[in-house]
Amino acid sequence: MKAQLSTQVLRQILRATSAVAVASTLALGLGACAANDPLASQFKAGDNKNYIAGDGSVTEYPVANRGKSVAWSGPTETGGILSSEQLSGVPVVMNFWYAGCAPCRAEAPDLLAISKQFPKVQFVGVNVRDSAATAAAFNRNFKLDWPSIVDAQFGTVALAFTGIVTPAAVPSTLVLDKQGRVSARVLGRIDKSILTTLVQTVQDEVAK
Repeated sequence: MKAQLSTQVLRQILRATSAVAVASTLALGLGACAANDPLASQFKAGDNKNYIAGDGSVTEYPVANRGKSVAWSGPTETGGILSSEQLSGVPVVMNFWYAGCAPCRAEAPDLLAISKQFPKVQFVGVNVRDSAATAAAFNRNFKLDWPSIVDAQFGTVALAFTGIVTPAAVPSTLVLDKQGRVSARVLGRIDKSILTTLVQTVQDEVAK
């Protein structure tokens, strides 16, 4: 088995489990790309409106202290179901976000760049507030090619990481090793160089 699922293969899996196609119309106007995004600019200016930011703290867990693997599952913005079982043996970067969150929008280009740098690591979004249509529109707008779980209604994915992710701290980003254990956590907007190092750690572990 390969140590990754390509975006194309993963989306085929999700489509196969889909019961309903996501509406193609945009439920919420998301504006222009990140370079001209007013909410992203607002965040960069330090105006903390419309979100509760994490403190930017980074926690890395040594292999011996990672505890058990975390099982999670939820519906995606395309109408399929994505679960930890489907990603067994694959490192995962899990980003908790919502469309109106200014730092979420500000960090999206960096997340995209890191995902391109690590094609053997699967990125997964966890949208904590929006509808599937809004999540899908955000992904198109920022050209994010990974699935997002729509967790707003039941919060099952957030609950799976209780004690690790603080619900009020959005964005939050988790790096999971190939066994599904939390290797690192970032509360707040990511620092590109730091997250790159954290992801490199779990990718290097795949070959061991």
